[in-house]
Amino acid sequence: MSGKAERRDALSVVAEYHEAELGSLVARVGEALDGFRAGGLDAFEADEVLFQYSRAAKELWKFCNLHRPETTAALIRERPPHDWWERGAPNRRR
Repeated sequence: MSGKAERRDALSVVAEYHEAELGSLVARVGEALDGFRAGGLDAFEADEVLFQYSRAAKELWKFCNLHRPETTAALIRERPPHDWWERGAPNRRR
């Protein structure tokens, strides 16, 4: 495979992974907003979900964009990172 074709393939793998994982994060936000609208969550609880989403989405973005696409695609293929939601959890003081 030529360098350009390899890069295109890697970019495609990373883009598909990023979209799928981001979709999972956005779905959590949707569930929280539905819970807020239904009265199951108060505004502070919904805000906490939004904050965690923001942090998780940033971590996902960094993973997908800060290295060469070929390197990131290889990581995704070999052992994709998971649980971006937990990576976005705020550090709690004890």
